[in-house]
Amino acid sequence: MKKTQKPTEEKVLLTGISGFIGLYCAKELLESGFNVRGTVRNLEKKKQVLNTLKKNEVDTKNLEFSTLDLTNDKGWSKAIEDCTYIMHVASPFRITNPKDDAEMIVPAVEGTNRIMKFAKKGNIKRIVLTSSIVSMMCSIRNGQFGPNDWTDVNYPKLNTYIKSKTLAEKAAWSHLTENKKTPNSELVVIAPGGVFGPPLGDDITGESLSILSKMLDGKIPFVPKTAFPMVDVRDVAQLHVKALKNKTAAGKRFIVSGAEPISFVDAATILKQNGYRGPSTKIAPAWLLNFMALFDREAKGMLGILDMHLKADNSATIKTFKWNPIPFEKSLIESAAAVNKIKAR
Repeated sequence: MKKTQKPTEEKVLLTGISGFIGLYCAKELLESGFNVRGTVRNLEKKKQVLNTLKKNEVDTKNLEFSTLDLTNDKGWSKAIEDCTYIMHVASPFRITNPKDDAEMIVPAVEGTNRIMKFAKKGNIKRIVLTSSIVSMMCSIRNGQFGPNDWTDVNYPKLNTYIKSKTLAEKAAWSHLTENKKTPNSELVVIAPGGVFGPPLGDDITGESLSILSKMLDGKIPFVPKTAFPMVDVRDVAQLHVKALKNKTAAGKRFIVSGAEPISFVDAATILKQNGYRGPSTKIAPAWLLNFMALFDREAKGMLGILDMHLKADNSATIKTFKWNPIPFEKSLIESAAAVNKIKAR
């Protein structure tokens, strides 16, 4: 197993530990010497997390678990006992619109409100919240967005996921402004771009890896015309951990992505240049996606990002954390190799 840094007495409550980003955050935290209490929905998730981390040679002796629900107060008071920090990663993510927006928005917003409420009661020092660049960029469409920008949730055709991430992050900041007279936990927001990278475990059902898997299999004959910045999951996890203690990070939002927009055509071209035959570089006509959206919830979910071409101002992130992002091509090729390896088992 990889040697960890000298353990501290500090404990981090990590929500969403079993997810794509959450597993890497757990690995990074444990190898950085933190004690970790991960939240899971059931005991089966606990087994999966332990098995995955052990297969990746992560020492789990300083890892424990709490079974919690983002939409229920039960167990949260006990879960934050003796924790110094909270890393709130858990949030539903699907491009496909649910039949009822509340299925995605309620756990995202209520979960964030619950975190903020119990953090204050438990005197948590700092919360690192996983947001997304979709909370900043989706009503700008072209040009460049930065940490001061916000998506207008009333912008036409936005999918439910975009609304859920924007409303959840706004809920977190509202807690700070509404309670200025009383001490609050410090808040740092990490807003990743499109997240790729090889998964720690065998689960490729998450949105980005699922789309990649379909592209590799030739199951996506047309790709949408859109381009926005991407990031590697390993960078996302490292910056979450760095955000826990960085003195200048408190009260700020950080874009965690490359600066340049990456389109589906760009991604397909990279894959084809590296020997993959399945990906298509054909762009879906807007009329076709609009027609499909009449009866297909996944197509409808894509409408809100059509014709987008956006750069990110990630200069504050690079300066604050002395960050050197993993190149997208490296991230994509390693993701594709991992996905095919998992499917071949």
